[in-house]
Amino acid sequence: MVDMGAFREAVTAWAAGGPDDRARELATRLPVRAAVLLEGPSDVAAVNALAERRGRDLEAEGICVLTMGGAMNVGRYARLLGPPGLGLRLTGLCDERERRYYTRALEQAGATQPTFFVCAADLEDELIRALGTGQVEDLVRAEGDLRALRTFRSQPAQQGRTAQQQLRRFLGTKKGRKIHYGRVLVEALDPDRVPAPLGGLLASL
Repeated sequence: MVDMGAFREAVTAWAAGGPDDRARELATRLPVRAAVLLEGPSDVAAVNALAERRGRDLEAEGICVLTMGGAMNVGRYARLLGPPGLGLRLTGLCDERERRYYTRALEQAGATQPTFFVCAADLEDELIRALGTGQVEDLVRAEGDLRALRTFRSQPAQQGRTAQQQLRRFLGTKKGRKIHYGRVLVEALDPDRVPAPLGGLLASL
């Protein structure tokens, strides 16, 4: 059975310089109508977690949520998936510091009124602010990472940083931790406390 995972793999291979025939075939067979372009897998985990909480099956709706492997790849993915390539509707998240780069890359790809939702620093920062540092620390404790957090905070480089800054950096200190907490933090959100960029993205789909 062909699923959206196969399409994501085909697009990733195409973006890496491979052939386009498999991605084009799957885009038609599934079919795919929109692509959500995200910087990394932790963003994918967060978007999928919120969709599940709201009873959405994005894959069944023809929406492909995928990581570009870094914000600097947005131009390449926009060319492959937007008007020059598969002609899909494009949306996603970006950080404020990269807004101009995204805007330029999407314009160059000829994307028609793409809607990207902007996080002030990044999505983890948005989630930590929405939950509050106390609740995030409670979640870290529940996940068995409190000792690791305390060790991290004792490092000289962390002195003078706010609790929020420390937590944000902590999530990126171990491979897979940002992905894990992308889901954990979203699942802990009150329905009325979903960060505006994340909630706006899902509502736009």
